[in-house]
Amino acid sequence: MAPISRKKILIVYAHPERTSVTSRLVAIASEALIAQGHEVMRSDLYGMGWKAVFDEHDFPKRCDASRLSFIEESRHAFCEGCQTPDVEEEQRKILAADAVILSFPLWWFSMPAIMKGWVDRVWAYGLAYGYQGAGNAHRYGEGGFAGKRALLAVSVGGPAADYALRGINGPLEQLLFPITHGTLFFSGMQVLPTYALYDAGVIDAKGLAKAASDWRGRVSRLFEDEPIAFRSQNGGDYPDRHVLAEAIAVNQTGITAHIAGSGESRLPPSLYSGTVLSPKASRSIE
Repeated sequence: MAPISRKKILIVYAHPERTSVTSRLVAIASEALIAQGHEVMRSDLYGMGWKAVFDEHDFPKRCDASRLSFIEESRHAFCEGCQTPDVEEEQRKILAADAVILSFPLWWFSMPAIMKGWVDRVWAYGLAYGYQGAGNAHRYGEGGFAGKRALLAVSVGGPAADYALRGINGPLEQLLFPITHGTLFFSGMQVLPTYALYDAGVIDAKGLAKAASDWRGRVSRLFEDEPIAFRSQNGGDYPDRHVLAEAIAVNQTGITAHIAGSGESRLPPSLYSGTVLSPKASRSIE
């Protein structure tokens, strides 16, 4: 095997408890990546006291003080170099990174509010959307973050059965579609299948050891594993850049239609891989 070239990885994580499973996954990923010779940058959103609310205070120099338009003010702040220092620092990290790992607990079927606020504030117009001032011309596979890889590491309190294809909560990868597809792929990143650790609230030492081993394996293949085959906007499948061509994904609708090679009623099984832990294990913090 050829030696792995040195890469830069940004790990952004959100959990207020330092002994949580989320924090443990971050530590394992950092150790594994550094052991491979990579450089790791970390953004501990709770530890940083990250401002989660996107509001007028994000625009120190307004282009229009009479009415707050987030798109116009975001465009102006990014293009004129008058964003807040914390946002500029996070953008610097992302732009320097070859891959981004987002690690968080699944709270109400999404990321914690503080991480959503990180996206809201850092994903600026002209960078993550409206790239090169071209509106929606460069999105879904293109854009300011093109060429970077992204991976979600999600700790889930419930059992894997709840998130199975016919599980009561719905398939996890479909629940995360607004993040993987609508946030990461939208801005140009190649998104890997989500790593999920189920039953996080009842994990025991044996289960955590198994999870740690599985997670190290995923991290070690960060630049080797195949990304989810989301269809790119400008790859020919969306002639008008809005709706799939009639000859593409015939008889499919919804999320699966936007993933090349997916079946009519299910996503690739690999998208549901993760660690399944026994619900009988003793409870811990998550």
